[in-house]
Amino acid sequence: MNLREDSAARTRAALVDSGLRLAERLGLSAVSVNVLVAELGVSKGTFFHHFGSRANYLLALHREFHDRLQTEIETAIADLAPGHARLVAGSTAYLDACLRDRGVKALLLDARAEPLIADEVTHRNAHNAALIEPDFEALGWREPTDGARLWVALVAEAALLELRAGSRQRPVRDALWQFLSR
Repeated sequence: MNLREDSAARTRAALVDSGLRLAERLGLSAVSVNVLVAELGVSKGTFFHHFGSRANYLLALHREFHDRLQTEIETAIADLAPGHARLVAGSTAYLDACLRDRGVKALLLDARAEPLIADEVTHRNAHNAALIEPDFEALGWREPTDGARLWVALVAEAALLELRAGSRQRPVRDALWQFLSR
């Protein structure tokens, strides 16, 4: 990477990081292009050069948040064989990260009305279901693909319940784990 490309990558990353912080502090609707560029001291042209539109920017925020989540989940399950313990560890890492960054998670849920983000959510959910399908195979599920897809939806709903409550909800998590103990 040359100096110019390195500088552009740093600027893009700064725009995304600032957006995540601002969204958590102000809420998604308050994060306008004007607020964002003022926060960073860059021009609107810089913003539009990197993202082209607010929808593309929201997509970048969504991807960054979920890429960070994915890294945390992979770390949590790294040494675990497919099965119950791995599903619980990965799901717990997801739920805890959503609570820790609750403003960001909430803002990204609001952004799902954007078609680009809705498509990204569909793609990411399918990807995550494929990653945990071996866990359902190891548990002996007759339909591991469908089990994995439903598990992704259950854990996402649990995250929403905890976001609304503002804290870990032991009954919600216990109910999740009961689904695995069939």
